[in-house]
Amino acid sequence: MTEKEYEPLLTEIGEGWKVIDTHHVEKTFSFNNFSEALTFTNKVGGIAEKEGHHPDIELGWGRVKIIIWTHKIDGLSESDFILAAKISDIGSTVASFSES
Repeated sequence: MTEKEYEPLLTEIGEGWKVIDTHHVEKTFSFNNFSEALTFTNKVGGIAEKEGHHPDIELGWGRVKIIIWTHKIDGLSESDFILAAKISDIGSTVASFSES
């Protein structure tokens, strides 16, 4: 995808997402503790399994970094932005979530 193609999608998926090197989209979610971060990670895993589209997930104390791209094309596709929007939606359901 070109910047012209992904810019409108990026504005629709929620704050904090960044496109890196026109290759992938990523965001770090912040939480108050490890338990909240793990709950969020498990919810992301559930969506990933349901969608058949699996992001890279980095879990640490109070934070979860999500990195999404379409492995088959080694780059961005519209489905990456759809998954990112779904992940943003569940982020707001986990206690004490904050944008970062």
